[in-house]
Amino acid sequence: MTELILIRHGETDMNRELRFQGQVDPPLNAVGLEQARRLGQRLAGAMAHGLYVSDLLRTRETAAPIASTLALPGVPDPALREQAFGAVDGLTAADIQARWPEAWSRWTAFDPLFAMPGGGESTHDFHARVMSAMSRIAAAHPGQTLVVVTHGGVLDMVYRTALGLGLSGPRQSDIPNAGLNRVRMPVAGPVEILDWADTRHLADLPAQPTYDQKKVLAADAE
Repeated sequence: MTELILIRHGETDMNRELRFQGQVDPPLNAVGLEQARRLGQRLAGAMAHGLYVSDLLRTRETAAPIASTLALPGVPDPALREQAFGAVDGLTAADIQARWPEAWSRWTAFDPLFAMPGGGESTHDFHARVMSAMSRIAAAHPGQTLVVVTHGGVLDMVYRTALGLGLSGPRQSDIPNAGLNRVRMPVAGPVEILDWADTRHLADLPAQPTYDQKKVLAADAE
C-alpha cells in the first residue's frame, strides 16, 4: 500500500481565462506562484519519500517550493501530463464552439473514445495512461508516501477510478489549483480516497476560476 499526496499545479493565466490548457506550457501567474509557496509551507514536516512531477512548466514551478521544503528532487514524468486536446489546446469553450462545432458536440457528449482533432487524446486512452503511471509509481515505493504534482484532468481520472464513476459523464469532483488530495494505491484492489480538495492553506487568496462541465452542459441546452 502506497499513499499518494496528489496536487494540481498552481494557477496560470490560461486557467484564469478558462482555456483548455492541455499540453501547452505556460508558467504560473502571480497567484499560482503564491499558491506554490504556500504548498511548500503546508507540507513542511510531512513524511514523504519521493516527489514525482509532470514535466510541464506549471507543475515544475509548483513543485519547486515542495522540493526545497522536503529536500527531495522532483522526478519529471511525462506520463503525468494533462490530457492532450490537439487543435483546441489553448482555446476557450466559446472558441471551440465557433471553430470546431462538431468536435464540441462530441466533447460535450462525453464519449470516452472521442479525441479532439489534430492529435488529441481520447479520455479512454488518457485514463489508461494516468492509471498506468499511478500504479507504476506506487509499485516502486511500497509502504511509502509520495507527493505527485500533476494536472486537474489527471486527478479527475484518479477520482473516477476510486469511486467507480466511469468515463462517460461530466466531472463530479472539485479539483482546485494547488489543493491537497490524498489516496491509497494498493498493489491490487481499488484506489481509496483519504482526503480531497483541501485548500485551507489558500483560504485568503482570490477565488479560483472554475470550468464547470455541468454548467457548460446546461448552457448548451438552453
